[in-house]
Amino acid sequence: MRYIRITDIDDHGNLRGDDWKTAKRIDKKYALARNDLLFARSGATAGKAFIHKREDGEAIFAGYLIRFRFDETRVNPFFVFYYTLLSRYRLWVQIIQRPSGQPNINSREFKAFEIPLPPPSIQNHIVTIMKFAYAQKKQKEQEAEALLDSIDDYVLTALGIEMPEADERKCFVINANETVGRRVDSFYYQSKFRSVDQIMENVQFDVFNLGALINEISSGATPKVDENYYTDSSGIPFLRVQNVTNYGIDLSDAKFITREVHNGMLKRSQLKKDDLVFTITGRIGSVAVVPDNFEGNINQHSARFHLKNQITNITINPYYVAAFLNSQLGKSLAIREVTGGTRPALDYKALKSLKIILPPIELQNEIVTEIKNCFTKVSELRREADAVVEQAKERVERILLR
Repeated sequence: MRYIRITDIDDHGNLRGDDWKTAKRIDKKYALARNDLLFARSGATAGKAFIHKREDGEAIFAGYLIRFRFDETRVNPFFVFYYTLLSRYRLWVQIIQRPSGQPNINSREFKAFEIPLPPPSIQNHIVTIMKFAYAQKKQKEQEAEALLDSIDDYVLTALGIEMPEADERKCFVINANETVGRRVDSFYYQSKFRSVDQIMENVQFDVFNLGALINEISSGATPKVDENYYTDSSGIPFLRVQNVTNYGIDLSDAKFITREVHNGMLKRSQLKKDDLVFTITGRIGSVAVVPDNFEGNINQHSARFHLKNQITNITINPYYVAAFLNSQLGKSLAIREVTGGTRPALDYKALKSLKIILPPIELQNEIVTEIKNCFTKVSELRREADAVVEQAKERVERILLR
């Protein structure tokens, strides 16, 4: 039985599919029924709502959530849920929650929130509008995800590479003369990694160690200061692992540091145009290129490096190198070099040893252009997805005002 926490609910009231959890002890009094509404009562997401649907399966809810059940002869629970996505409810949440280290809205305050109650036919009409809008949003987001998923196949096909099916055998034999360097652990010699070795040996283009392409490199750090070094969004973006994605730098959940810390304590990790930011702990191997006119810094879980303009008469496009490292092949090369126990990581030596396939600059540019075109289409689809929902909300608010 799923254990639903605040963090399992996204901003649109959907249940996230990742990081599924259950509880050690199942108490039936916390079991959810179809059309139960949950409200987050504390934390940064206080006021967030979720409606439990049949397809969500059996579940219980966590202590920082409040459950409401409605008289369905008078109100459509989905009408209430969709009302919580409108601007009036969001404004009420901002006003009512007590500003403190842990914002909070109690059950009495939720019950006191006034909501218009139109006739059932109008409620059902509003629910239909919103469900249709979110179905359109989901379709456009799926199209965007399919485009992003196609990038990996495109990059490898352009390089003339066909990845073999993953060999996940747990039992295999390695002879002593097949070991490399000081690595004698079974993880390093898994069959799926050895097949990658064969690919790299037979590739039709030049192959270099990443270290040979790097002009300068430095890792990030978290400043050791007594006072709070974070500030609001007027400060300098301080990138964490979640901000470095295969599709570029994502500031949707970014932290910001003061300019004094950026310029005084973290000079070595300041980002500049065309730097590659590479995550070296946690979600290892995600790479993003720093765009023009971006000012930022990184914490200790990432490294930044700047590439040479060319090597052995081959010009280097940093966006191509990022695309290769973000490919299935590039990820396999990085993950294989991971060391450490409780905190797996990729050190400088391992990072510099990663193999990079470097085709002529014409093919690099062709790959980069295709990927950028794909990103443009993805951005358009995501904008359209958000616009569909916003238009539906405006339509609903006009209906309620009438």
